[in-house]
Amino acid sequence: MQWAVAVAAFLASAVEFVEAFTIVLVVGVTINWRSAIVGTLAAVVALAVIVAVFGVTLIQYIPIDALRLVVGFILILFGLKWLKKALLRYSGLKALHDEEAIFEETMAELRAKGEMVSSSLQPTAVALAFKSVLLEGLEVAFIVITFGSSATVAATNGSLNGITSAALGATLAGLLVILVGALVHAPLTQVPENTLKFVVGVMLTTFGTFWTVEGFGVEWPLSDAFLLILAGIYLIASLAIVQWLKSVKQQQVAVSAANVERS
Repeated sequence: MQWAVAVAAFLASAVEFVEAFTIVLVVGVTINWRSAIVGTLAAVVALAVIVAVFGVTLIQYIPIDALRLVVGFILILFGLKWLKKALLRYSGLKALHDEEAIFEETMAELRAKGEMVSSSLQPTAVALAFKSVLLEGLEVAFIVITFGSSATVAATNGSLNGITSAALGATLAGLLVILVGALVHAPLTQVPENTLKFVVGVMLTTFGTFWTVEGFGVEWPLSDAFLLILAGIYLIASLAIVQWLKSVKQQQVAVSAANVERS
């Protein structure tokens, strides 16, 4: 269970950190790296406090069944949101996330506001880096807290192993994004973001369903091994939906082409 929590947190966090890194890179290149790093570190500290405070509070003060039910339900909603985006992009009904375009757009906005390269600490630049990392990181913190607290509840020793595993996965994702970003010094356009969102969406929905049912006091057949069956069901259903959406899009294109010919 702990390794699955760490992997899910790693993949989900990687997506969010790639998006945050793009904005931080803009700040560093357009203004200065000092402001970008200060804003980023401030956001990381804030996120660490959020995870530590709310994670421990959930585990220590909320009844086990209630925690499983609430967290499971939230994970289902969260997972379905990610799946929806991924499926729409796979089917061509929604444009793929373009980090390079976001990089150029944000840089143009900063230059339009008169923000230029400077060696001193710039409050506006610090605030932009802080806001981008905090907003993307809040989603990471949410996943770490929900996944970690539920995994801790599932364990019999009552320790914070679930929170630790999820936090470790998120931390590794952040360090990896920073390392790769520092090496390429450019937006991470080659990261298969939509595939990551698809995989994480399936994982979140799977775990959410598993823990929600357990919250109602129902025991799954095969215990934790049933997670693999649930994941398979959601995976097959998602692929079927992609094919259906593609056919819908093809029909819409055909109808539009026919209307153009008539006119």
